[in-house]
Amino acid sequence: SQPRPRIGVAIGDQILDLSVIKHLFTGPVLSKHQDVFDEPTLNSFMGLGQAAWKEARASLQSLLSASQARLRDDMELRKRAFASQASAAMHLPATVGDYTDFYSSRQHATNVGIMFRDKDNALMPNWFLHLPVGYYGRAFFWVLGGTADRFPGWPCDRCDEWPGVAGQPDSNQFPSWQAFFVGPGNKFGEPIPISKAHEHIFGMVLMNDWSARDIQKWEYVPLGPFLGKSFGTTISPWVVPMDALMPFAVPNPVQDPRPLPYLCHDQPYTFNINLSVTLKGEGMSRAVTICRSNFKHMYWTMLQQLTHHSVNGCNLRPGDLLASGTVSGPEPESFGCMLELSWKGTKAIELGNGQTRKFLLDGDEVVITGYCQGNGYRIGFGQCAGKVLPPFMSA
Repeated sequence: SQPRPRIGVAIGDQILDLSVIKHLFTGPVLSKHQDVFDEPTLNSFMGLGQAAWKEARASLQSLLSASQARLRDDMELRKRAFASQASAAMHLPATVGDYTDFYSSRQHATNVGIMFRDKDNALMPNWFLHLPVGYYGRAFFWVLGGTADRFPGWPCDRCDEWPGVAGQPDSNQFPSWQAFFVGPGNKFGEPIPISKAHEHIFGMVLMNDWSARDIQKWEYVPLGPFLGKSFGTTISPWVVPMDALMPFAVPNPVQDPRPLPYLCHDQPYTFNINLSVTLKGEGMSRAVTICRSNFKHMYWTMLQQLTHHSVNGCNLRPGDLLASGTVSGPEPESFGCMLELSWKGTKAIELGNGQTRKFLLDGDEVVITGYCQGNGYRIGFGQCAGKVLPPFMSA
């Protein structure tokens, strides 16, 4: 038993503790930076950049190969280096610095626009076809998925005093999202060109930026969501490096009209990641899948998001988290949030045995999972799970 968080790599149902084998990273970059594997988060390692990431990946593949005796034949070292995932306590993989929420699904933005405006004015003038819209979030209340996370369903108990909200809100919901961690940052005032953007993206996680839609709808004009989204964000415990995801890259969506020149790129940076969401309410014997979507449906790529974020000279840092926005596909079953699945509360989602939902209830547990399917192997993200509890009582 170790009392401190450590950096690990998932190997089947085991975790390889990199602090125990840090001395085996002897390549030209990591031989000078073995201490990054002693730290409780990935921030310093992410900040080393692509050369270090590729070197670490190659070293691990070599150490774990059947022909490599260094780790295979040292039973004492293996005993110290491996721990079962079932017995491990998971921690946040990085200290999140700044957090930016993008709005990169054309289908999601269109659906929301139809619901709150009309079909002919679904997309706002700057969106969707000119730039990847985003807004700053807060990075204070982060919780880890898959570890029985719990947090209040509502920001406070004073909602019935707000003129724009009729009594306690009844529209708590999940947005099914993914996000990526920034690796090396940029100096203030020096934008990251899109040709270099891939060098600044370390890897991806699943994310659930829980929303109280009734509150959000009332407060977001003219500045944006605040209390409706500030009470909790969940991410999955495992960060999947981009090198592991590159075999699953697919052609980017056709963007018409062509984006501004600083946002144009030919490198495939859209990914075939299968996403699903289950819901299990109190009294339900099993979880029910209510959404199946895919990250390949996103209109704007992560390269475009990161480049646009820095185009005004905004400085990014290792550990900053940039979210994709709700991941919605073209079919109703692929809509990525409760707002869309219930079409603003006008349709009931059937859960079986007489159970239905239009929005989440106290006691509901939501689990987002994601994976890439290869030929005979699968790359998973772990679980992004959370359970809704009654609200904190304000003084």
